[in-house]
Amino acid sequence: MRAARHLLGACLLGVGLLAQAQGCPPIAQPAAIDATTAAASTDRGFMWRIVKDGHASYLYGTLHVARHDWAYPGAKLVNAVKASDVVALELDVLDPAITKRLLASMAPRPQDAIDDALKARLLKQIHAACLSDQLLDVMSAEMASTSLVVMSARQDGLDPAYAIDRSLAMLGRSLGRRVMSLETPEQQIDALRSRNRQEARTSIEQAIDSLETGQATPMLMRIASVWADSRYDELDRYGEWCQCMDTEVERDSMKRLLDDRNPSMAQRIDTMHMSGQRVFAAVGSLHMIGPLGLPQLFAQRGYKVERIALASVAAAAR
Repeated sequence: MRAARHLLGACLLGVGLLAQAQGCPPIAQPAAIDATTAAASTDRGFMWRIVKDGHASYLYGTLHVARHDWAYPGAKLVNAVKASDVVALELDVLDPAITKRLLASMAPRPQDAIDDALKARLLKQIHAACLSDQLLDVMSAEMASTSLVVMSARQDGLDPAYAIDRSLAMLGRSLGRRVMSLETPEQQIDALRSRNRQEARTSIEQAIDSLETGQATPMLMRIASVWADSRYDELDRYGEWCQCMDTEVERDSMKRLLDDRNPSMAQRIDTMHMSGQRVFAAVGSLHMIGPLGLPQLFAQRGYKVERIALASVAAAAR
């Protein structure tokens, strides 16, 4: 089961293709975020303060699929955004131009075609997720299978509509901060795509298998719980429990999704910081772990890096 890999790409999934039918969960509406609604909420996730040349920026690990109440940042996050000049996200999905390019990048290509048997299995899961057949008109089969895995926990309240990245884009705008993307949609989709047809077929089959056997949701729930409770030590051991590093192909895929993207994001953040701007950089939490995680990369660049404790209500209760 490879739900964790698919979660990394959850930015814009099932847009406009959800069906409100009997047995389907209600269609989630993104939370309305501003400084007043956010500050009274619980701080979740993972945050670092990085200091160099006399001023501070922030690194924050997000979750691309979340619950409604998690979508509201707490006081520490709000204050960090207030103390910054720029909110830098993987992609600013509230930018219509980014949305258009992202959809174009996910569109099916001739080389993405799959056989009828696999397509039939995929369509069955599309219908089970309350999505329209039109999903395969706007996304390749591989991107559609990614969408389905990410949306498999909707019945349990986890939904891409509540993505923390989206909340921070709204919060930044409400505070008058500049919101920008650290990557392009084309770069992100290229990292998500398999390198050849056989890898793509294997990825699609694994996604469908995890949906058919019910294995996708428990892994999503674990990742979400780790984030919500700010359990960084467990996140840092991700490779031990993600079930996504078992083969050479899987390890190469995770390298493309994480390690290969981190240096360029770090360079963009560093360039802004060294120009005198205070940056609140928020990207998927898995970009924050390991020797090539963003905190380590900034320590190597001579920054003072300090992790800020974000203790959730659930963690405190335990």
